[in-house]
Amino acid sequence: MTLKLKGMEQVLDRELALAEREGLPTATVIERLLLEEFHYRQERSLLYRVKQGNMPWPWTLDSFPFDQQPGVSKSRIMDLASLSFLERAENIVFIGDPGTGKTGLAIGLLRQALVSGHRGRFSKAQDLMDELYASLADRSTPRLFKRLAAFDLLVIDELGYLTLNPEQVNAFFKLMDERYSRKSTIITTNLDYPQWYELFQRKPLVDALLDRLQHHCITIQISGPSLRSPSKAQTQKPCHNSTKKQNSKTKNTSN
Repeated sequence: MTLKLKGMEQVLDRELALAEREGLPTATVIERLLLEEFHYRQERSLLYRVKQGNMPWPWTLDSFPFDQQPGVSKSRIMDLASLSFLERAENIVFIGDPGTGKTGLAIGLLRQALVSGHRGRFSKAQDLMDELYASLADRSTPRLFKRLAAFDLLVIDELGYLTLNPEQVNAFFKLMDERYSRKSTIITTNLDYPQWYELFQRKPLVDALLDRLQHHCITIQISGPSLRSPSKAQTQKPCHNSTKKQNSKTKNTSN
């Protein structure tokens, strides 16, 4: 079809046969075709957002083993899943030892945002720093900043003991400043806030970063066991059919 009505095209023969068999009025046939097109576009949009989200694992909040991690309040996380923090452009910082579920929670919230129609992206902290640094070489930094600043939710995973040069530090602080009070950012880290000074080695900039980051911020300290132990790692199984199930729900209206 020249109008690119792919959803209608896929069901046109079926719907016309149904209309002829049951004697459906023209208005009903058109309504059914438009509804199919609407569902098709919703599903395509969701698949695009999920692909753009760059999530390394198909985890959801439903797959997170809350019963195995006493350091995490399920009620608090499910409250965050309402995504009201996005409306307020609030940040979330998960602080905890390796294996305590920080990444799983961040991915679960990101997926919830994507399913709800928001745009977002997952990035390892070191990968993001390297991407920012590479953009300086080809002078694409302004374009990269514009793209990263536009995401409704940006997840920065494993902000820890990284190898950073001054240019990367400056670019990262500028990006966070671009997103301040405009968009939400989730950071997972094994470093408590005072240790960020050792990481970035720029006290004035860290002072400014923490001032902005914590102004509209929800900090969740996770003090609990590692979920990577053999007995617990099996309980956090990826939900491979999560996107398919959530597509169906759309039609009807863890590190």
